[in-house]
Amino acid sequence: MGAYDYDLFVIGAGSGGVRAARKAAETGARVAIAESDRVGGTCVIRGCVPKKLMVFASQFSEAFQDAVGFGWSETSPSFDWATLIANKDAEIARLEGIYRSNLAKAGTELMESRARVVGPHKVLIEAEDRVVTAERILVATGGRANPHAALDGHELCITSNEAFHLERLPQSVVIVGGGYIALEFAGIFNGLGVDTTVVYRGKEVLSRFDTDLRRMLHAEIINKGGKIVCQEVLHRVSRRADGRLDVELGSGSLMQADHVMLAVGRDPNSEGLGLEEAGVKLDKRGAVVVDEYSRTTSDHVWAIGDVTDRVQLTPVAIHEAMCFVDTVFRNKPTKPDYRMIPTAVFSQPEIGTVGLTEDEARAKHANLDIYKTAFRPMKSTLAKRSDRMLFKLIVDADSGTVVGAHALGPGSGEMAQLLGISLRMGATMDDFNETMAVHPTAAEELVTFSGPTLRIRDSQELAA
Repeated sequence: MGAYDYDLFVIGAGSGGVRAARKAAETGARVAIAESDRVGGTCVIRGCVPKKLMVFASQFSEAFQDAVGFGWSETSPSFDWATLIANKDAEIARLEGIYRSNLAKAGTELMESRARVVGPHKVLIEAEDRVVTAERILVATGGRANPHAALDGHELCITSNEAFHLERLPQSVVIVGGGYIALEFAGIFNGLGVDTTVVYRGKEVLSRFDTDLRRMLHAEIINKGGKIVCQEVLHRVSRRADGRLDVELGSGSLMQADHVMLAVGRDPNSEGLGLEEAGVKLDKRGAVVVDEYSRTTSDHVWAIGDVTDRVQLTPVAIHEAMCFVDTVFRNKPTKPDYRMIPTAVFSQPEIGTVGLTEDEARAKHANLDIYKTAFRPMKSTLAKRSDRMLFKLIVDADSGTVVGAHALGPGSGEMAQLLGISLRMGATMDDFNETMAVHPTAAEELVTFSGPTLRIRDSQELAA
């Protein structure tokens, strides 16, 4: 037995923490992991997975309508919210069971308790009022929804956490925020027939995404019956006598809704963990400060995932976990690689993107070729829908390398995964042009451009 109870103690059993614990244990290390909630973290329990299931559910409303154009008899299907929630909860319980089983198979000890650092190499297991020692401590506690405490009436609002467990489907909802969580839930509620309004303080939704994607997504959400109010903020939320909510905007205009959902960012889960007392530096937002190998300012404490506020994506947390294990337990120092991270937004229509936006590319490259096409997807023709898709490639004109790829429309998330491989390998526009098209598909548009739609030379736009 070593000088410590464990070689590694992980605080937080989300995707990153579980991966680190399992892989470290597979090297022969003695590993324990503490979790005060359900195993699986935000993504599995109250994030990506249940959200995607609800996205699927909301898309059937259009599918039933579209079927008529393909010869199916018109029907009047009904939707039962309680059935969706029960089935979703059963699937989440199944997945949590798999996470628990995988930890056990790897030989990792799971402690169902909040854990707190109480001294050098010391962790308090609060549920047992017991202190254990560990040679290394990994903080993987993720993040939580920002409660928007400055908003008058914020206590009357819900976040994505509560949205997954509403007792009944509301008739109307106001969603505050313009990020991917806000827009994904806007698609869910709108698709299920809820009167849905997004209120966002910025000029256009989805900041940090490509401008063309942002504008077209906005237009398509409106086309599908949703409402978006930009450059506006909430001033006050209050309860009406009938139980609904009055929503007063900064401009003075008033709306009513059954629920107000706050999707205004996420905060690092670092409070009350004893980190600063242990010599771990936090930034002004409470994120754990780490070096390029995920080591904190305390030499025996590391941190990965959303609690570090580097890139808030589940696959990134898992990647950081693997780099941590390689560095610390396999003697292979490995830095997380944040180049060309593919990203999907499961809005309706969905987005897939990898690499630089046009604005980012303009700031980095003087000479660019922009390839862009917008079109009506084939399925929409017989369905008599006016939906549009968008593909955009951004090319460094000096090298011919594709530095950004962006898609909006059905299947774009799946495309982003494969585009991510291509761009990481340094694919050029010639590679795209010389690749045989798969016909008839929407994705063939990526390899059949006749030429750039915009040329930029010495940072000046030229006619294509």
